Amino acid sequence: MIRPRRTILLVEDETSITEPLAEALRSEGFDTEVAGTVAEALELARNAPDLVLLDVMLPDGSGYDVCRELRRSSRVPIIMLTARGEEADRVVGLELGADDYVVKPFSAREVVARIRAVLRRVDEPAAVNDDGPVEIGELRLDPSSRQVTHRGEVLELSRKEFELLQLLMRNAGSVVTRERLLDEVWDTNWLGSTKTLDVHVSSLRKKLGDDPAAPRYIHTVRGVGFRFSAADELEP
Repeated sequence: MIRPRRTILLVEDETSITEPLAEALRSEGFDTEVAGTVAEALELARNAPDLVLLDVMLPDGSGYDVCRELRRSSRVPIIMLTARGEEADRVVGLELGADDYVVKPFSAREVVARIRAVLRRVDEPAAVNDDGPVEIGELRLDPSSRQVTHRGEVLELSRKEFELLQLLMRNAGSVVTRERLLDEVWDTNWLGSTKTLDVHVSSLRKKLGDDPAAPRYIHTVRGVGFRFSAADELEP
């Protein structure tokens, strides 16, 4: 079966970026719509694009506002475009539900690779998604509904946060290497910085109420990866 052409919504107000990037996307087979403001982005998002490339700085507001609004009713993949390299700024986007980020300056080739990787993850969910619900302590993860509850309260997680948490919980009590996390949650052909894993772990810890200095759930195993607490470690 021939897959229909994918539509990318590019939200960016700098023509020096939008024109060559839009041309590159179209040459790669993507239908591309361009918005230069928050208002235009939200209007065009009603056309249900397959992925949104979203700049943080817009003339009438913030890309974070667009991300927040989209996440109220949509799971469309979102890649943030930002000139800010600080971890705190990246965490904000991920906490709001963005799937990935690209720091300016970037090449069109890099952006296209990121788009294909994210869409591939959407088309081919991680194999662990086929397993049943898992409960550890006061945390319950249900892959069928893609819902996570902590003490009965639903947690708002991005797609990557959900898959990362699922892989860690499925291997509770054992160390999961950074390489395996990147391979299974991102992609074996991942081209981005491995720092994105740390950003997602930081965001997950915050949502779980985990103290990095004395974690209850996600433990860092320096130089190796991360370990989720086994059930008996979380007993009162």
